[in-house]
Amino acid sequence: MTLNTNQNAPRLRDHAVFDAELPGKSMSARDFKRILGWTRPHRKTALISLALVVTASFLAVLLPVIITRVVIDGLLIQQPRLSAPDLGLSQLTQIIAQGLQLSTLTAACLLYGGLLILCQIAYHWHRTTLATTVMYALRDLRLDLFSHLERRPSTFYDKVAVGRVMTRITNDVQALFDMLMGLGLLVGEFVPFFIALALMLSIDLELTLYLLIALPVFALLTYVFRMATRQIYRQIRNSLSQLNQNLQENLSGIQVVQLSNREALNLSLYKSINKRNQQQEITAIKLETGYGAFMQNMVNMALAAILWIGGGDVIQETISLGSLILFTQFIDMFIRPIRVLGEQYNVIFRAMASAERIFQALDWDEQIREPKVATALPDRLSGGIRFEALTFGYEPNQPILKNLNLVIAPGEKIAIVGPTGSGKSTLIRLLTRSYDFPDQSIFLDNIDLNHIRSSDVRRRVGVVLQDFHIFAGS
Repeated sequence: MTLNTNQNAPRLRDHAVFDAELPGKSMSARDFKRILGWTRPHRKTALISLALVVTASFLAVLLPVIITRVVIDGLLIQQPRLSAPDLGLSQLTQIIAQGLQLSTLTAACLLYGGLLILCQIAYHWHRTTLATTVMYALRDLRLDLFSHLERRPSTFYDKVAVGRVMTRITNDVQALFDMLMGLGLLVGEFVPFFIALALMLSIDLELTLYLLIALPVFALLTYVFRMATRQIYRQIRNSLSQLNQNLQENLSGIQVVQLSNREALNLSLYKSINKRNQQQEITAIKLETGYGAFMQNMVNMALAAILWIGGGDVIQETISLGSLILFTQFIDMFIRPIRVLGEQYNVIFRAMASAERIFQALDWDEQIREPKVATALPDRLSGGIRFEALTFGYEPNQPILKNLNLVIAPGEKIAIVGPTGSGKSTLIRLLTRSYDFPDQSIFLDNIDLNHIRSSDVRRRVGVVLQDFHIFAGS
């Protein structure tokens, strides 16, 4: 039995891609479907969340209708001919008033309060079930990512900074959580938008068309602003990754840092990265607050235009006062989705880059070669080891061991001495199959080590490391 000889030379890989800053390109439908794949086992909870947000959105639209149709137009100024659609709420109010022996105004207030409570309960459970779905899905994603990275060989961790790997399991997964939560909440913004749009069209077609014409302007201004902030958020992600990497390297190597008297130098380097991140965050905050103030002013201008145009219609009695007030109530529902979408833009953009990094890690298939048909080890090994014409190097064309021949008889105790970098530790790493090496180079009881599964080898070969690692709780 032999392995594929084409696999003897390890494939050259560009590990530098893990240090590169990904641009955050538009997420493809395939990538988005792949993310949603982790939510599939929890689709029942997701469907409940969707039903709750639709219910809450419909109730949220009914609340201003009660105020304008039932109370203002129906009770205060009594303009039934010019009133807005009541969606059956006037009849429901009368039924409550007659059934409970209450005045119509009291019944309307009772109906409003009841629907408001139901709306808030539905929104609360929508957010709860949405968060539950997303958290369970990303829990599974973290487990898959951890399990995958745990199986990567030593060659991977020799060339990729551990801080960069940790960022994928922590920050990048959190970015996906923020995106999925944001998308779920966006549904709660767009459902009342379409319901309100239908009612506004039935109230006053002209006023609604004015708002519809203004919508692309809002959307365009939001897009331009978010494109301007994209660069600063990319810089923030990069500096955060550098902070994580610097912190991990300094804390994991704290003994070397202290022995080398590098505390002051390392602190200055960390301060430099931290200050750069602080300046970037402050710039982002200024941009965000400016955008929020700008959008609020745009909403106020739209409201002023509606009052100016609609006020004339009320005076001419083409629409009722309640209809105009209902219009102003719906403006926020009308424009809020664009504002929220703008606020979520950078969250979604950051998540796109995070998804790329996560998939980059999940798709990284570098691993120790395993035999297609493995040789089973006997229950008891004699322990004979033979290195035969072994040539090995961690980098291409830079061999550390050259044509090594060494025989260790069963039960024999030997000591291998040599200067640092001569390959002493390398022999142990190869014997435990931590790295790939040519076939027919290392034998355990005359069995080619490449014909044995790496897990079987490590189960039978005991190694006492010079540098020990203590796991938490052990």
